[in-house]
This record gives sequence, C-alpha cells and structure tokens, in this order.
Amino acid sequence: MNGMLEGKAVAVTGAGRGLGEAFATHAAQAGALVVVNDIEEGLAKQVADTINTYGGSAVVSAGDIADPDQAAAIVECCVQEFGRIDGLVNNAGLNYDTPSWRDEPDRIRELISVNVLGSMYTGTTALRAMAEAGRGGSIVNISSAASFGQHNLATYAASKGALASLTYSWALDCEEIGVRVNAVCPVAHTRMVWNSERALRGAPPSRTPAKIAPVVLYLLSDEADGITGQMVRCNGNQLHIIGQPYMKQPVLEREIWDSESVRRAFDGVLAAHLEPYGLEKRRPPRERELFATLESVS
Repeated sequence: MNGMLEGKAVAVTGAGRGLGEAFATHAAQAGALVVVNDIEEGLAKQVADTINTYGGSAVVSAGDIADPDQAAAIVECCVQEFGRIDGLVNNAGLNYDTPSWRDEPDRIRELISVNVLGSMYTGTTALRAMAEAGRGGSIVNISSAASFGQHNLATYAASKGALASLTYSWALDCEEIGVRVNAVCPVAHTRMVWNSERALRGAPPSRTPAKIAPVVLYLLSDEADGITGQMVRCNGNQLHIIGQPYMKQPVLEREIWDSESVRRAFDGVLAAHLEPYGLEKRRPPRERELFATLESVS
C-alpha cells in the first residue's frame, strides 16, 4: 500500500476488531502512526502488536469513549506518543435490534452514550488539539444509512442520524482551522452481523471491512483536500454520496396558519410532495430485502 498517510498520527476508536481493526491496520500500512483504541484492551493490544510486527507503529489506548476522561485520553495518548494528531476515526459503536415499543431506557442510554456522546467527547478533544497545532487535520465519523429509518433499530438509527448532523456542523465550524470532517456509511460483514439473526439471513460474507478501509484512508489523507461535510456510502462494490437534507419546494406562505389552513395545504399542494419514509422505501424493490439486513449493521 502506498504511503498515503506517511508520518501522520491517527487515532481509531473501537479498533479491536471488525471495521475499526481494518481502519487501523490499513492506516498503518499507509504509513500512519496509529493509536488503537478499544474498550477491550486485549483486543486492542493484538491489533497493535500485529501492526508493530509488520513494521508499522502503533500504541494502545484502551478505554470507554462514553467516559469523557477516557475519550480525551485517546487523543492525549496520540499527542504524547507521536507529538501530534492528524486524524481521528470515530468508529466505536453499539447496536441492538428491538421493536421501538419494547426498547428499554438502560439500553437506550448505553447506546447513545457510546455512539453519540462518545464520538463527541473524542472528536471535540481531537479538534481542540488540531486547532492548537494549526496544521489542520481530518475526522471521519462512521455513520449509517440506517439513519434514513430502519425497522427495529430506532435508537441505533437515531444515533447515526446524530452523527450525520454532527458531521455537517463540525465541517462548518472547522473550515477556519483547516480540519475536514466527513462521514462514511459502511456495509460490511462484521461482529454486529454475527449477533443479528435478521442480518445473518442476507449479509454476504464477501463484504469485508477491508473493502471499506480505502475510503476512510482517502478521507484521512491530504489527497482529500477540499472534501468536507460529506456522507459517503460504501458497501464494498458501490461508492456514492448520500444527499444532504434540504428544504423542499413549494413553500406555501400565508400571514397566519391555523389548523384548517394547514389541513387544506396537506390535502392539496403538499399531498403530492410527501416523502417516503424509511430506508427500504428509497430502494428498488429487489434491493430492499438485502439492504435492510446490511444497513442495520453498518
């Protein structure tokens, strides 16, 4: 692999296996100095040892990103060990399937604490370090097209939608400090697939994390200069940009809207402009069953 990230220091959360492991090992092969984070220290050490054995440079920063101090420590480790931080991959995340009316507060809180707050804790610390260093940098958030809406994955989908909004906002805020912020929506056969009975019915094992890694490497690299605020979806074979939310035409105006005038608007002009809802409504019929299983674990 070429030296696309030669000399850059990159931290990857949730890198003990699956997508995070692929991102960390590919970054090292591309010349990056890598901080391998995972809540399971043994897994993180195995990945770091593999990188170092094959001539790369990696250190471990174990910890739970849901804890703000432990999240900050990942970035601090990168700066202390390598003298800088140039890139962050916010990959760590949780997922579970349940009908929304059976969801439980403790599970909701745990998932949001990792997927949303954890990414924010790690990301804001990294942005602070990048701003102080004045060299710019790149953050890649791992989101999901499940944020369009997904059966039995409301909490997970909401968390990934939050990462999409966070990506847009960070990209706007960070233009002045030269930091690019993008999100990747991967589809890959990972541990989340193995733990999901629904996903096992249709997830092709050929869609491996290694097929997603080149997208993340590119976005971390200087080759992606000028690319920011983008949601990029990759399933291994397909690569495309996900459209950002926008205000639809027509815009109806009147001085005061009351419930009757709102009803008439929806019965009339707006009826023809209602959006389909949910991920599966946005695909050709033959793709819906396959992608419904895959997107739930991306």
